[in-house]
Amino acid sequence: MSVGEFTASNIAMDMDEKEKGKGGTVDMAKLGADIAAQKELAAKGQRSQAIEGLLNLEKMSRLAEDITATKACCTAILDLCHDAKDWRGLEENVMLITKRRSQLKQAIQATVRQAMSYIDEVEDKEARLSLIKTLQTVTEGKIFVEIERARLTKRLASMKEAEGKVDEAADILQEVPVETFGAMAKTEKIAFILEQVRLCLDKKDFVRAHILSKKVSPRAFVERRGEAQGEIGIEGTAIEEAEKDTPGLPELKLRYYSLLIRYFVQQNNYLEVTRCYRSIYEAHLAAEEGPDKWMPVLKHVCWYLVLSPAYSTKDGSSSDRTTLLAATQSDKRLSELPVYKALLSTFTTSEVIRWTVFEATYAPEVAAYSAPGEIFSDPKRGEDLKLRVIEHNCLTAAKYYSRLRTARLATILSLTPEQMEKHISDLVVAKAVAAKIDRPAGVITFAAPKAPEEQLNAWAGNIARLLDLVDKSTQLIEKEAMVHKVALASA
Repeated sequence: MSVGEFTASNIAMDMDEKEKGKGGTVDMAKLGADIAAQKELAAKGQRSQAIEGLLNLEKMSRLAEDITATKACCTAILDLCHDAKDWRGLEENVMLITKRRSQLKQAIQATVRQAMSYIDEVEDKEARLSLIKTLQTVTEGKIFVEIERARLTKRLASMKEAEGKVDEAADILQEVPVETFGAMAKTEKIAFILEQVRLCLDKKDFVRAHILSKKVSPRAFVERRGEAQGEIGIEGTAIEEAEKDTPGLPELKLRYYSLLIRYFVQQNNYLEVTRCYRSIYEAHLAAEEGPDKWMPVLKHVCWYLVLSPAYSTKDGSSSDRTTLLAATQSDKRLSELPVYKALLSTFTTSEVIRWTVFEATYAPEVAAYSAPGEIFSDPKRGEDLKLRVIEHNCLTAAKYYSRLRTARLATILSLTPEQMEKHISDLVVAKAVAAKIDRPAGVITFAAPKAPEEQLNAWAGNIARLLDLVDKSTQLIEKEAMVHKVALASA
């Protein structure tokens, strides 16, 4: 190998070649005949003697460090137990094979994988659960079978969930740190983490669900070189093929944002929900799917944009909302939804919105999203929508007026004086608007207090103008005295 070929990939391949050539002293033809003879003995009803003979053959192959021969013997032992449907015997032999002294890692891995393939064939529920727990015991603490252990844990969690034990299933699954598994395929790793998040959400453990969701970055849904099956990972380990029925990255991306939406909706964080729906919308466009896919998502984007506060909160800044609003309004596909285009324009125009007119205009759309699980199925969303209209009107009034009577402002906002004062006070606390209310005089003043630096600069400017006027007045007096030849008395 030349210096230029000294890469992690070549090192891994050289190690594989050494492993394949390691041992190799067992005559495979003779071993195959001996295994066949033991299987014939088992067919005659002497299965225990046949397994004992196969264990002796396994010992000879193991001591010779022949990987292929050892795996063949282990496979034959498990086949005999499987053919006889002796699941208890299968567990005992799996434990026996994997616990034998100086057992080869490849043989343990092959034994575990073969036993896992029998799980679906076990009809008795208790026997299936016992087999899974036995395999979990065998794989505990062994890095070379960590992927198999993760799959077994996922299978066990699925069984618990099917029994209605969601809390127990979530506790079982969240103990597996798959993000540290270098040989696991990226799609399977993401699918596993998303399953952890889903179970935590079903368990109502929203804090842990949010922590687990941070293990997946949106950039993970971009396919990169070195992440496919058969490639060499960062640790120099070959990445294994994902488990069957593992979804692809596009489907996992949709599932990821759907779970985030469940979390942020529960937190009433409308801005983050908007971001998630926006990502789903862009995913549908990237896949070149029809309007039946992206149009409902775009409607959700519009509604949650409207529900997001127009000012900065702990959940997000006003600049983020403005950016999303501008991007949505500039989307050409929004022209296919004239009602929603008008909805966004209503909240971007500096005009007072009459709630009665607004409610009558968009009542059919609100009713369409009032079914269980939809946007307005929770009465709080309807209250928040009305609150956003009031806040928009308050901010609009603050733009046009610097000083106004409270009774007049209450009339403009279609609120009682008490309601008007409450909403204005809330906006002042949120630092969305600067206002002072003089209750005895019945006057409200919209004026932001000046910073100390601005106040000092204003004073300095006033003094400079005053001195300039004094200087000009002195010059004019002296000019008049010279014209009229009047002597000015000195001080």
